[in-house]
Amino acid sequence: MSQTDPKYLIRLARSGGASEEAEPLDLGSRVRELRKAQGWTLEQAARQAGLARSTLSKIENGQMSPTYEALKKLAVGLEISVPQLFTPPRDTQVNGRLAVTKAGQGNRQATATYEHDMLADTLSKKRMLPYSARVRARDVTEFDGWVRHDGEEFLYVLTGVIRLYTEFYEPIEMRRGDSAYYDATMGHNVISISDDDATILWVTSLV
Repeated sequence: MSQTDPKYLIRLARSGGASEEAEPLDLGSRVRELRKAQGWTLEQAARQAGLARSTLSKIENGQMSPTYEALKKLAVGLEISVPQLFTPPRDTQVNGRLAVTKAGQGNRQATATYEHDMLADTLSKKRMLPYSARVRARDVTEFDGWVRHDGEEFLYVLTGVIRLYTEFYEPIEMRRGDSAYYDATMGHNVISISDDDATILWVTSLV
């Protein structure tokens, strides 16, 4: 590809195989996007990458094909790997999804140990599952073994005092405002050790 091509386009093969049409990536636009994501001007990015400002400008405007050495400098300057220069960005289109759950209006699901209020229950295809829980259990013997599931989990104590039991760590006493983030495939249980049932917020990633 000559350096006078109006656009320096990289053809990216789709994962489906060679029979599918490749999608073009405008390297110049990709570099500009990565630079702006850092909040840098052309001068700042060129200085970071050890390139002349005019060279970076030509790359961004599709007026020249960068050498591999220039690509390596760009990657180092932008603090990414060279392959990331050729990775199309994820679709970041805002779709305006919103779900509001008023107090006491969650989808309630009670068990012997917890009383869950599922939040944002009207949204499908969520990437995380938020819910509040009233902790009824007072002793780990009330559980039928460890609770474990895929993903990661965030726990935040809203009221009361709890004890967090995990498979590989000592029990941890937690009070209002305390939080924990953990691998949910690790066995875990929570009990309330306050006079009243403790309440917590749980957010579980969906994988």
